[in-house]
Amino acid sequence: MDIILFHSAFGLRPAVHAAAERLRAAGHHVHVPDLFDGQTAETAEEGLALADGVGREELLTRAVQAAAPHSDKGLVYAGLSLGAALAQNVALADEKARGLLLVHGTSDLMEDASVDELPVQLHVASPDPFESDDWLNAWYLRMGKAGADVEIYRYPGAGHLYTDPSLPDYDEEAAETTWRIAKGFLDTL
Repeated sequence: MDIILFHSAFGLRPAVHAAAERLRAAGHHVHVPDLFDGQTAETAEEGLALADGVGREELLTRAVQAAAPHSDKGLVYAGLSLGAALAQNVALADEKARGLLLVHGTSDLMEDASVDELPVQLHVASPDPFESDDWLNAWYLRMGKAGADVEIYRYPGAGHLYTDPSLPDYDEEAAETTWRIAKGFLDTL
């Protein structure tokens, strides 16, 4: 399976490479583009400033350009937080997308979004400061209306970026559960 994994607003840090290695160890080909040209952040505020500095449209353009050389094969789009939002947007525009793996985040959907039973799996903290219960309920309904086949996994007490061991949000049990379930999801695609 070919997977493209987009990093969070913290940039292309060791935790992103570790996630890619987990997926490679399970037999997948994983592409990990650097959307911030080598810049990384130490805090959420720095990360949001980096993302704002690049700009939402430019980040989306970079994500599309990173996926383009591999998309003819039928990619699984994956992302962490900000990267999940980018993965969702690119996957919903790619008719050859084979799946969507979202960890720590989602994105708005256009009213006319439409996919043909795209398998989607979301892993998110509960509560999550960026993904409220009301938002996730509405997102789930909109994704279903668009034609996606969605599974949501919530992790009570975990921090927003709970899969990154270098951050205060880290929750080892939630992270291990996330990657175990995600590997099972990928095996079905």
